[in-house]
Amino acid sequence: MTWLESYFKGDRTIWLIVILLSILSTLAVYSSTGTLAYKYQSGNTEYYLFKHFIILLFGFGLMYFGHLVKYNFYARISKIAILLAVPLLLLTLLMGSNINDASRWLTLPIVNLSFQTSDFAKVALILYISRVLSKKQDNIKDFKQAFIPVMLPVVIVCGLILPANFSTCAVLFATSLVIMFIGRINMKYILSLIGIGVVAFGLFLFVAYLTGYEGRIKTWKSRIENFKNGEADGNYQVQQAKIAVATGGIFGKGPGNSSQRNFLPHPYSDFIFAIIIEEYGMLGGTIVLFLYLLLFYRAMQIVKRTERAFAALITIGCAFSLVFQALINMAVAVNLFPVTGQPLPMLSMGGTSIWFTSLALGIILSVSSEIEKPETEEENTVAIA
Repeated sequence: MTWLESYFKGDRTIWLIVILLSILSTLAVYSSTGTLAYKYQSGNTEYYLFKHFIILLFGFGLMYFGHLVKYNFYARISKIAILLAVPLLLLTLLMGSNINDASRWLTLPIVNLSFQTSDFAKVALILYISRVLSKKQDNIKDFKQAFIPVMLPVVIVCGLILPANFSTCAVLFATSLVIMFIGRINMKYILSLIGIGVVAFGLFLFVAYLTGYEGRIKTWKSRIENFKNGEADGNYQVQQAKIAVATGGIFGKGPGNSSQRNFLPHPYSDFIFAIIIEEYGMLGGTIVLFLYLLLFYRAMQIVKRTERAFAALITIGCAFSLVFQALINMAVAVNLFPVTGQPLPMLSMGGTSIWFTSLALGIILSVSSEIEKPETEEENTVAIA
């Protein structure tokens, strides 16, 4: 146990949650990529298994490295990260790979590797506004000195994500509001930012209507209308997901025995929770939900124990973003929420989603490892300049 404690620092429960989610992710992805393997890899079902395993392994490495870095380091790089995120988002919006009327991916030259820039932007924005709020605690109620420096990056980053990915924009915007609330920003300013967001979204729809731009708007409208009217039959994804959930029963069909994986679009990403319920039953689905709620609970315990504003804010920001996204994904799978394109963190197949989720978990563990140091080992760190 001493060896484990010396190499794997921080909250042990969070480490265990990550390991359990990774194991379940490997099983669920392997089970749900059969159709994909026959379509693109001549039936080689092991291809996506090994690919996903390598992605998870690299993500685990990012988390391990991230938890070894003192959390103060993330404050220092936050400004660089946000300055890099904004042009990347703009470049993606203008020149990104267009799939289903959405430019979400940017392809790197030479290596020909595609990544979703919004995943990087989420972590960058959380770090940046946490740093700004921690620096402004002495005059946190001031509109000009505290609110404006936080509001502007939130509006810019969310505005650049909105045209291609409304759900990611909404999750990030909500996360930013939570960080501001915990960071003691004046409540009337937070409400005004919500108003600004609503007006900006309405203005975006109005301009799109005038210019004839459709993009993802038509998709958003149809999904909301289908959900509002209860027309599961009008949405093939929802219909197949409900069949998977209904046939899973209490204990499920067993690992690898899903039948809906052959009919459900994206069973390995957006609707992986439906496949988990089909194969592992409501019991398996409840365990997955419990793991995410336990993750949030452990993060809150870390927040309660830290005395540093930046440490508390990045912990609550990273934890809320991951768990809120997970709850939305699960709600979509059981038809409690309109269809979105949000993956299930650490469970869905994907590259940048898993990697930046792992980095966010590493940041939480970094904070946890610092507050768990014995008093004789603690350093008298100065407040972030």
